[in-house]
Amino acid sequence: MDKTTRILADYVTNLEFAQLPAAALHQAKRRLIDTLGCAMGGYTSEPAAIARRVAARQHGEPAARLIGSGARTSMEMATFTNCVMVRYLDYNDTFISVGSGHTSDMIPACLAVAEAHNASGSDLLLSIVAAYEVYTGLADVVPARDLGWDQGLFVVLGSAAGAAKLLGLTREQTADALAIAVTANVPTRQTRSGELAMWKGVATAASARSGVFAALLAADGMTGPTAAFEGRHGVWDQVTGPFELKPLGGEGRPFGVERTNLKFFPSEYHSQAPLAMALELRAKVRVDDIDAIDVQTYHTAYSEIGSEPEKWNPQTRETADHSMPYLLALGLVDGFVKSDSFSPERMRDPALHRIMQKIKIAENLEFTAQFPAKLVTQFDVTVRGGKELTLTAQYPKGHAKNPMSDAEVELKFLNLCEPLMDEAQRTALPAALWKIDEAPVAGSIIDLMQIKQ
Repeated sequence: MDKTTRILADYVTNLEFAQLPAAALHQAKRRLIDTLGCAMGGYTSEPAAIARRVAARQHGEPAARLIGSGARTSMEMATFTNCVMVRYLDYNDTFISVGSGHTSDMIPACLAVAEAHNASGSDLLLSIVAAYEVYTGLADVVPARDLGWDQGLFVVLGSAAGAAKLLGLTREQTADALAIAVTANVPTRQTRSGELAMWKGVATAASARSGVFAALLAADGMTGPTAAFEGRHGVWDQVTGPFELKPLGGEGRPFGVERTNLKFFPSEYHSQAPLAMALELRAKVRVDDIDAIDVQTYHTAYSEIGSEPEKWNPQTRETADHSMPYLLALGLVDGFVKSDSFSPERMRDPALHRIMQKIKIAENLEFTAQFPAKLVTQFDVTVRGGKELTLTAQYPKGHAKNPMSDAEVELKFLNLCEPLMDEAQRTALPAALWKIDEAPVAGSIIDLMQIKQ
């Protein structure tokens, strides 16, 4: 195996639950609670319904179950379907570094394999930490987005790692799983460009599914390319260019699961701070008195949610929750952003479009230079009568440097579960999830999450 594969395979194989500090375990539990809440929030969505129909035609031995319905399917389809639910609202956690993306997209992969193989709650947490470490370790050095590749590149490898850990693969088998996963699954960035389709919220679910599939193949003896990263026509040649992994978590270094950011609003991550600023602005001036809002932000935010013409006239939910103009208009007019803020009727509201036309967005090179250490956005607002206001933000609520409290994470979870569960079931869930490391069988989570049909 090449050096990159060896480093990752050695790390995953050697990682043990006893090595995990209390802080890492606590953050893994927070991510698990947050992710399961997001799954409930996306349960009734059309993409989730499509995925459940496809999953019903798949069978596995051993089987895994779907969150909410409890229906049995294969591990791969349970991974895919549960991840589609998690991703729909664009509300789950995000990692921001040289590369970026939604690390908790891998949790459904870990949960499906853990349940199917009767792994314990502590085994599940260990696999989540391993998956996050592979993802964040690669994202710390690989600018996939800037190179035109999608975050699924990290998801497929992290999911393969988490599944390999749960399956008890050897070092060599884990290397094969990683090599198969990355060689066969390099997704393009077209997923998140222009007018966005359902696939925007489904692409990483496909990557997570492929990661599980790669691990299952390796477990039964399938070998992978011996130099998947560094060999001729490998990842270095074709996708990323050469890179060198930094030391991974442990031995006093923070784990990746401690460095990801939760979301306070159900929208694209780089809109989180601007949305909070819109609510602050709303409290200072009458919305009808605003003449213009000039937004300056860093390149990633500008190019992702503030540069394309489609963002000023979104036609799909997926485009709307990736549109800074639309999101800022929602914040200013409604005073909130909720799961139902992206209906076709809401997107066509003339009141929102009047505000959107007053918003201009530009890259500020100084702010770009500070990214990702700081996520700086500035509003220069002109109010009727010539008054001017300036607002600036660096770290949105939920960022690792401005974290949500445990109580806020629980409240988000409970609110997302409310439409599908009665109060007694909802309130019992967080207590059980905080103690998941004591559960003899991780699949008990699926029992707890079943809803009334």
